[in-house]
Amino acid sequence: MPSPIAETLAVLLLVATLGCAIVRPRGLPEAVVAVPAAGLLLLLGVLPLGQAGTEARSLAPTIGFLAAVLVLANLCDRHGLFEAAGSWMAAGSRGRPVSLLALVFAAASIVTAVLSLDATVVLLTPVVFATVARLHLRARPHVYACTHLANSASLLLPVSNLTNLLAFGASGLSFARFGAIMLLPWLVAISVEWVVMRRFFAGDLVGRGDAQTVSPLPVPAFAASVVGLTLVGFFVTSAFNVSPAFAALGGAIVLAIPAIASRRTTIRDIGLSIDIPFLAFVLALGLVVKAISLHGLGAVVTHLVPGGTGLGTLLVIAAVGAVLANVINNLPAALLLLPAVSGMGAGPVLAVLIGVNTGPNLTYVGSLATLLWRRVLIRRGEELPISEFIRLGAITVPPVLITATIALWISLHVVG
Repeated sequence: MPSPIAETLAVLLLVATLGCAIVRPRGLPEAVVAVPAAGLLLLLGVLPLGQAGTEARSLAPTIGFLAAVLVLANLCDRHGLFEAAGSWMAAGSRGRPVSLLALVFAAASIVTAVLSLDATVVLLTPVVFATVARLHLRARPHVYACTHLANSASLLLPVSNLTNLLAFGASGLSFARFGAIMLLPWLVAISVEWVVMRRFFAGDLVGRGDAQTVSPLPVPAFAASVVGLTLVGFFVTSAFNVSPAFAALGGAIVLAIPAIASRRTTIRDIGLSIDIPFLAFVLALGLVVKAISLHGLGAVVTHLVPGGTGLGTLLVIAAVGAVLANVINNLPAALLLLPAVSGMGAGPVLAVLIGVNTGPNLTYVGSLATLLWRRVLIRRGEELPISEFIRLGAITVPPVLITATIALWISLHVVG
């Protein structure tokens, strides 16, 4: 098949795949279009079988980790960790909306960093809804904080985001060094989000809620300890060049045994939490993007990326990542950009990460986490105006992107 026709077909299939992921007609899983699209590209020879096998092997550790962390996060919820967090936020705020927003920021940042952004949007967002209802406060600022921090606060660790795992492999850094370099950009991104949201939602953060009957629940010490040990396991496995998926799997197994024994969950529920259709979607999406890259778009993206590791270069790379994320979603954007910068050192790789992680706060299509967050709201019948989402994104994304990239440049000189 001629290359222009092959590229056009691959692009059309990517658009169809992302369209299905956004709309999800009749509630069908994202894989319903993604898997046949990848299969068609293989059948027509647009994506050679050897290239597909290489791409699948490179994505396997990322998909394995995602499966393990989905189970781990779900089991933390079954052990009551998120419910306890909600009660502590409610009690700690004493009904003050600004205090509650600060606690939601802290909880969302930690959950995102340790258990990944999906845990924040799927498990923490409903807890935040319940907390604001309990205190009779306005939900908007606190709910928006969940989705914005699911993206912006996912800069810290390789395990915080699917894109991080891809960048981790391309960066050549250890788990600890990755976290050390990204600590300052992570803190800066969260701080800028706080300043902007505090001002944007000033009219909602007034008055005082009802905190008379709120008392914190006991923190499930066993679950919290397992999460802490799992985090340590991420560092240990990295030191021995072992995939962090094994540490996440170990934590999940340790939590699963007592949860099944006490009937908090079942083996079937644990199997469902792995979300096989979503994992198939991630793999199929990677194959579709690989086909596009092979037939010309990869070369175009490479030309968009400047050489060097100076601050100006890092800012351009981050901006390109943000634009691509909002056009074709952050996972395909990372898959296209990382091969173009992987030979340039850790700085450009991490600049891509800033772009594809913080940029998606501008549009719904920007990240899968944002789509999941929107789904949570729709199920509750509380979808927020898309115009408001875009307006808030237009105010937050540019300063977060710029300041986090400057922080990365500083961090590379201090830590790197």
